[in-house]
Amino acid sequence: MDYIPLDSFSHYSDCAAFVSDLGYNLVELKITPQKGVVRISAVVSSKDSSVLLSVNDCAKVHRALLTHLEEILGHDDIAMELSSPGMERNIKNAAEFVFFVGRKIRVFSRSSSDWIYGTILSSDKNRLSLKMDDGSTKEFSFDDIAKAKFLGA
Repeated sequence: MDYIPLDSFSHYSDCAAFVSDLGYNLVELKITPQKGVVRISAVVSSKDSSVLLSVNDCAKVHRALLTHLEEILGHDDIAMELSSPGMERNIKNAAEFVFFVGRKIRVFSRSSSDWIYGTILSSDKNRLSLKMDDGSTKEFSFDDIAKAKFLGA
């Protein structure tokens, strides 16, 4: 799994600070100009990984972030889709793990060719640490992770 620093994405740092001031985390931001329209896809999460976002939370962030992006992009023809990570999100970028400390996930390990289940303890630029059901801790380098996904409720 690749670790791509989130601040390497266009306007991520500015928007992440803005969303943080609203009380949420910006997990993903994609800005794509298409035929005169700017398409934006954003994923936000609660600052507490055990709290799932409501439709009202998403609507609140959508309204505020859309206005903010119109200002910084200098464009008012924007189509934005904003969502929560969902209950069974596939982790796309290893940089996302930091937002989900405390969440139960499953990781497909290349070295064991199997799914491994645990709770995210920590994450940095190189590895993920999981607490296993037996109380032990297991670390994975991102090179060893083929896939990672939340466990549904």
